[in-house]
Amino acid sequence: MSDTAPHADASVRPARITDAPAIGRVQAEVWIETYADRVPPEVSAAFDPNAFAKAWRASLESPPEGIHRLLVALAGAQVVGIAAYGPSQDPDTGQAAGELTVLAVHPLARHQGHGSRLVNAVVDELRELGAEVVTTWLPADAEQTRRFLLAAGLGPDGAFRDRVVSPDGQTIREIRLQASITDAEWAS
Repeated sequence: MSDTAPHADASVRPARITDAPAIGRVQAEVWIETYADRVPPEVSAAFDPNAFAKAWRASLESPPEGIHRLLVALAGAQVVGIAAYGPSQDPDTGQAAGELTVLAVHPLARHQGHGSRLVNAVVDELRELGAEVVTTWLPADAEQTRRFLLAAGLGPDGAFRDRVVSPDGQTIREIRLQASITDAEWAS
């Protein structure tokens, strides 16, 4: 019996320089949705797709030192999500910790598996690089994102920080989630 059911054309791959405009659009949409009510208007006004695209293009043309990567989720040929990762910058996590620094799926492309594919790809790549733990930070009140990450296998580790988000010193409370990513323990 042949499988004639339709299949979704969805994938994850490393970002390319030519993806920068689409990456900028995804990031701007998600940042506006996530932070517009959490930061001053002059800060959210800077969430411009072209500015984000320019920064990502520069980063892809001249990657930062160390192991920093950017992955994109695709629906067909369209970039609908992004995930950036690198070594953890937190001194208390140890040298075998990787950090998911950006996870964004366009609001119109959610609930289609793109976020899960991105998280699993990041975990797989971090594990191949020798990481034993993955961490990520998110606004303490970002309940939808927290629920998604909890379902993906990450959990709060008790760490928090107040990130400065405006020139006048306004802060957002963030919490850190983490998970062991050894083969026996990761729930992908």
